[in-house]
Amino acid sequence: MRLNQHEIDVIKAATAEIFGNEAEIRLFGSRIDDAARGGDIDLMVTVNQPVDNPAWDCARLEGSIIMKLGEQKIDVLLEAPGLKRFPIHEIAREQGIRL
Repeated sequence: MRLNQHEIDVIKAATAEIFGNEAEIRLFGSRIDDAARGGDIDLMVTVNQPVDNPAWDCARLEGSIIMKLGEQKIDVLLEAPGLKRFPIHEIAREQGIRL
């Protein structure tokens, strides 16, 4: 996994602030490959309660992380009751590393 402890702590704190302490975070994509270089930070956030404004909350999370870590590409995939699931959700769940 190519995140340092500071980056993990920032991601966890920002996620808890927006989605609550029970939110589960998985890192997936190129950042789980230690041999790769660069790449986006791809996160899947899973919550057990419905989310009223999923796009807004994902954008807020991305912005919060960028404000604390600096400019970089961050993609947030949300998994919550009532939201449509796509194949990328299964990929993130199967290959992702829980933070």
